[in-house]
Amino acid sequence: MPHHLFRSAHAWVFDLDNTLYPASARLFDQIEAKMTAYVSRLLSVEAAEADRLRAEYWRAHGTTLAGLMRVHGADPEPYLDDVHDIDLSGLAPDAALAAAIAALPGRKIVYTNGSRGHADRVLAARGLTGLFDARYGVEDAGYVPKPDMAAFRSVFAKDGLAPAGAAMVEDDHRNLAAPRAMGMRTLWITEEQEGEHADAATDDLSVFLQMVTRG
Repeated sequence: MPHHLFRSAHAWVFDLDNTLYPASARLFDQIEAKMTAYVSRLLSVEAAEADRLRAEYWRAHGTTLAGLMRVHGADPEPYLDDVHDIDLSGLAPDAALAAAIAALPGRKIVYTNGSRGHADRVLAARGLTGLFDARYGVEDAGYVPKPDMAAFRSVFAKDGLAPAGAAMVEDDHRNLAAPRAMGMRTLWITEEQEGEHADAATDDLSVFLQMVTRG
């Protein structure tokens, strides 16, 4: 079974959004709406054009922010503060997930294309505060986002994490390509059965992690 591949992982790297909480929480709907509104104000374009640019920059540059920075020279900090100013009341603590993460051996970190502050607020809402050895946001990679290999190398170097033999957990399939090339085991959070860059796929992270540690 695929979970056996992860039992020897010496470290675990978790994405945040739609990974450490279910996509059904629709939290990213709020973030996308805030992104579109920010693009509209920044570039003085109508909402429909702003939404098109938001999606186009995400596809072409990894994140909307990266596109705004590269194409328009946008300042990242006001953008990150604005788009992550969202309502987290739809998130609830997840005791099963907390226990499954706590039981994992080795170093555990969160690495998100969002901000570190956003990660801390989400972890608190999910009852996951204190379970991770470190949290990293896009600012820790010099605002270079996943899936860029340079972003992973920057964050892993800052953390002192050796990627070979570690595990990467992500909901965005694009963001598994570089970790897999670096020798990491890759777990895709999805309802799909498999993916080119994924060693395993699951739609229930808690259950998968429990199977890893069950022995």
